[in-house]
Amino acid sequence: MSTWVGNPRACDLDRLDVIVIGAGQAGLAIGHHLARRGVSFLLLDAGTQVGHSWRQRWDSLRLFSPAQYDSLPGLPFPAPADTHPSKDDVADYLAGYAAHFDLPVRLGSPVLRLHREDGGQFVVTTPTGTLHAAQVVVATGPFQSPHVPALAERLDPLVAQLHSAEYRNRAQLPTGGHVLVVGAANSGLQIAAELATTCPVTVAVGSSPMQLPQRIAGRDLFFWLTRSRFFSVPTHSRIARRLRTRGDIVIGTRSATLRRRGIDFRPRLTEASGRTAHFADGSTTSVDAVVWATGYRPDYAWLHVPGVVVAGQVRHEAGVTDVAGLYFLGLPWQTCRGSALLGFVGDDAAALSERMVADAAVATAPTPHTAYRVVANSHLALTAICSV
Repeated sequence: MSTWVGNPRACDLDRLDVIVIGAGQAGLAIGHHLARRGVSFLLLDAGTQVGHSWRQRWDSLRLFSPAQYDSLPGLPFPAPADTHPSKDDVADYLAGYAAHFDLPVRLGSPVLRLHREDGGQFVVTTPTGTLHAAQVVVATGPFQSPHVPALAERLDPLVAQLHSAEYRNRAQLPTGGHVLVVGAANSGLQIAAELATTCPVTVAVGSSPMQLPQRIAGRDLFFWLTRSRFFSVPTHSRIARRLRTRGDIVIGTRSATLRRRGIDFRPRLTEASGRTAHFADGSTTSVDAVVWATGYRPDYAWLHVPGVVVAGQVRHEAGVTDVAGLYFLGLPWQTCRGSALLGFVGDDAAALSERMVADAAVATAPTPHTAYRVVANSHLALTAICSV
């Protein structure tokens, strides 16, 4: 059953200019800009509350970015500078943001289908009915479908298995059992560090991203990254291409530190059978539980607009697709390194909202032929009036 945040009377569901799919950080950011521009819009979200996806992350999760780098447009993050908000702090902030700006959000409304009518209007199907709009923004974010490799099916059914999206705390796994964490990016290493306080842990390293400390020379890492314009590196630049091939940066967790704490590191997991995990160097280990920190895959099965998603990837330029009126926001590297991050998505939202308003003006402007008819009809009307 759907519920509302904000004033449902603030938008006429029969006369929507824009539907935004997703009311996370990207959706709220563009909602703020659309409201300032006087656009009639609605945000749809599958969650039961704003910030739902953040509340579902593991209990001890904290942001790498200090509070002063975590604000959406128009409302500072309510925490002292140089503190690192928890995942619940972020969820509370997002809920407060929607309420502060009275953004129209319909919760419990997953989008089942999006298609385009012959006349150009988009049709959004939800469990409670269909909605129409001239423009749609897909703001579902980068964390859509948790990915678990097929070899997971070859493990013994008694081996507990969780994706990092399902992991909350140590109590979910067998006490004292040997846990294999597959993946050595931020999530994998943080979860491994937490588990190592109560049980033996092995980490399977598929790739080795750059690892940086949380503080350098007395300053938080984000101070230096922002000063160096790291987050604004353009997507199509040579530096960006190099950064993208190296993967995410691991912040604040060092493999060397975890090794000293007794965590065993192995190369890529290549096979699993029963209770045995096999690695690329030919070694094996027995496991009682596995945490799959293996990332996410895009899921656009509900999007039925041809030519937009090809081989699972969105075809766009700075969030603008080849289909008039269809846009994306919050994609990794949409325009720069910061595009999918809480405190940086606002810049893309501002630029995209400006583009959308311009596109809408072009779409509704009379064609030269139409303009000629208007002038001609006005002339006939004036002639008729003068002859009375």
